[in-house]
Amino acid sequence: MADRLQEAYGKSFVVKNRTGGGGAVGHSAGAMARPDGHTILMATFELSTMHWMGISELTWENYDWLAQLNADAAAIIVKKDAPWSDLSALLAHMKANRGKVKMSGTATGGAWDLARAGLMQAAGLKTDDVIWSPTKGSAPAIVELLGGHIDVVCCSVPEAAAQIEAGELRVLAVMSDERLEDYPDYPTCRESGVAWTAVGWRGLALPKGTDPAVAADLRDKVKAIAASPEFKEFMKKNGFNVTIRESKAFAEFLKAQDAQWKGVIEAAGYAKKG
Repeated sequence: MADRLQEAYGKSFVVKNRTGGGGAVGHSAGAMARPDGHTILMATFELSTMHWMGISELTWENYDWLAQLNADAAAIIVKKDAPWSDLSALLAHMKANRGKVKMSGTATGGAWDLARAGLMQAAGLKTDDVIWSPTKGSAPAIVELLGGHIDVVCCSVPEAAAQIEAGELRVLAVMSDERLEDYPDYPTCRESGVAWTAVGWRGLALPKGTDPAVAADLRDKVKAIAASPEFKEFMKKNGFNVTIRESKAFAEFLKAQDAQWKGVIEAAGYAKKG
């Protein structure tokens, strides 16, 4: 996006990675910047959850939205020789063996932990009916799964694509509304009778109060870039699913996400106390 915007405007677009605070540092930098169109935020899934967890007071309402660019559905992944043929079998095993199944995929309270917590809630299980073994991401979790140290990983399909294609891992279900376009063989949770979806998303935003004319021009440029074959090829090559929502639809999506994750975070016991 930065490279293509630089070409479109003939001006430098410098990417600054503001890490820390579970996403709060970067999102705060985007919200607090001068609303002159010179600062664009790449917002992420954490914005929908961190204020419920007491990490930040920022919400989707603190920004003017340009467009959603990405949404990666969570998936339930097991070893090739795992005894569960589908999601229903795994959930039945969890219910019969509460507190024995070990799962991982990210840090406690991270996107994939919340995704599995929501799935369990929708299936009539409690968050602590399985053991969540926190890691620093999906890569170390997959290593733990292959080594037999945990039973299940919750992450996106692209993050485990190499091991899946090698036949080392199997996908039991994806947490999307419909089957994934690039992976049509994997059933959704809804097909197993569990009404649950969970996606990690990314999108572009401006500080609240940015000049409408400036924002409109940026929206047009971003829309054109997102529709280009080059952008779609880049995203696929790097393991990101392309999901485009323009500003109004994106804001509506974020409002719904905010409500969805509030319930999950409270049920999981991760909500801010007091």
